[in-house]
Amino acid sequence: MKLYVLSLGAGLLVGIVYSLLNVRSPAPPLVALVGLLGILIGEQVIPVGKHLLAGTAFSTACDKTHAVKHVFGQLPGRHAAAQQAQSMEGKQS
Repeated sequence: MKLYVLSLGAGLLVGIVYSLLNVRSPAPPLVALVGLLGILIGEQVIPVGKHLLAGTAFSTACDKTHAVKHVFGQLPGRHAAAQQAQSMEGKQS
């Protein structure tokens, strides 16, 4: 139940920001996509920030927290290469 209340609160906050920016929901596609990108990046600020405060380099902090993988997901080229590598391993066995 706590997750739903937090989700509602986040939605209300975003709604207030949209209202202040005079953007109506549903937002235009580009505005909505930029907002979603902001959410994905915002989720990574705290974990990466903790590593940065501990003295870790930015790229290493992103690697340790899997931030890039979380924001961009499985990229098509990487997915195809991974499948090809797995199929090659299966043929060798």
